[in-house]
Amino acid sequence: MKAAIFGLLAAALASPALASGSHEGGHDEVMAVGEPGKKADVTQTIRVTMKETDDGQMIFAPSDFQVREGQTVRFAIKNAGELEHEFVLDQQDKVMEHKAAMEKFPDMEHEDPNAIRLTPGKSGEIVWKFTNAGTFKIACLVPGHYDAGMHGDVTVAQK
Repeated sequence: MKAAIFGLLAAALASPALASGSHEGGHDEVMAVGEPGKKADVTQTIRVTMKETDDGQMIFAPSDFQVREGQTVRFAIKNAGELEHEFVLDQQDKVMEHKAAMEKFPDMEHEDPNAIRLTPGKSGEIVWKFTNAGTFKIACLVPGHYDAGMHGDVTVAQK
């Protein structure tokens, strides 16, 4: 049992992304959700607020979006809550992998173009080109936030 735990720990620490405490270099592969977009190509701005509710939930408002394949969108994101939150855009399975990594390494920093972490009161943006049709996830992967309801769907309609 100890050998298995040691092996898992050694494998995790051998990963450059986890060893450095960030995600940089982790998305050299083509992402199904799309690719970073160019501001000049933006056809729609979607304003998203991240916050906690009085009943203990954590939410994106709105949490579900409809866009078109090939469309470049600017997500204008504001953290209106009292806690730090993040906005991660990816496939469901990648979000769940990232969630598991964040639970093990909660201080992990992001260098990904499809993610942004904001302290309370701060705003930021992600410019994204949706290159494939399908349903993708947005999520806050700060430990406990996804489970408190901070996730949603981006449905990309086929051209």
